[in-house]
Amino acid sequence: MSAVNDAFHRYQTELPNIRKAAQLTAALLRRKTARAHITCEVTHRAKEIGSFVTKAYHKGYADPWARITDKAGVRITVQHYGFLEQALETVKNNLTLVEDPQDYREREDVGGQYSLQYPRLHVQALAAGDLRDTDGQPYQCEIQIRTEATDLWARMSHRLLYKTGATEVPRDVSRSLYRLIALVELYDLEVERGVDVLAQHPDFTRTNRLLDEAEFLYRTFTEHDYRRDLSEDIIDVLIETVGHEPDYANKLVQFAEQHRQQLEEAYREYGPTSQLFLTHGRYVLASQPESLIIFERLSTAKMLLRGVWDDELPKTMLSDMAEIWSVHL
Repeated sequence: MSAVNDAFHRYQTELPNIRKAAQLTAALLRRKTARAHITCEVTHRAKEIGSFVTKAYHKGYADPWARITDKAGVRITVQHYGFLEQALETVKNNLTLVEDPQDYREREDVGGQYSLQYPRLHVQALAAGDLRDTDGQPYQCEIQIRTEATDLWARMSHRLLYKTGATEVPRDVSRSLYRLIALVELYDLEVERGVDVLAQHPDFTRTNRLLDEAEFLYRTFTEHDYRRDLSEDIIDVLIETVGHEPDYANKLVQFAEQHRQQLEEAYREYGPTSQLFLTHGRYVLASQPESLIIFERLSTAKMLLRGVWDDELPKTMLSDMAEIWSVHL
């Protein structure tokens, strides 16, 4: 009892730092997965105090603080099964692993029966940043990697089984959940196949590829949603200024890295969460992924951009972007 109480009070004290450690880790992985062109959502959380205490009591740990390793957690939810391994490699390449990853992509045979689990990966790593606990040790972070479909299955089954307090799964319910897991696997494979086919389809134009490239880069600066319809209108004009440069995607990547500090400042002051945008609704294009192409064109092909833009789009939209870039260039 004393060990649990000590861990409880310590967890209360260190919770702000644990939340920050999870946030920093998620921010790092959000940038790195975007650069790796992995379509995913990265979220984070710190374990609730009540959940921490409950786990400490139920597990009977002699040292709950040391044994409960999911105090900080990050979840990477990828678009389909094919991205799981890429996401794992991204984690391994950018964080220090504490132990070997746990691979739950195959169902475990226990006593002649498959265990009721879903395909995912778990990685225990040191959190990003330099925050340390009261013992001087860096915080750890549990990173879960799963697909969108398995995430849906996991949330459903968690509410169905664990929230009801069921100790044993009724056979008919178990069979239903197994069938759903099979459907999840099929769904993931079909999504992966569809994504691959569309990428090679002749109707998947250079315009779409350029917008996708800009979006991946944009996600390294902000996770805010954007208006796809507006992007499509703007990108049709921007593509005319890019011409037939076969290596423009790499040029855009180099521009984003070379000017990362200026771009971070620009998005912070004028982007979707800025006071200017929230109060006045101005600088709308600074909340769109194509803003990266606009900034690059303002730096390297300003006159060409103006000539094409003025014939097809409101001049004020470009002048707003030019104002932003002149301040931060």
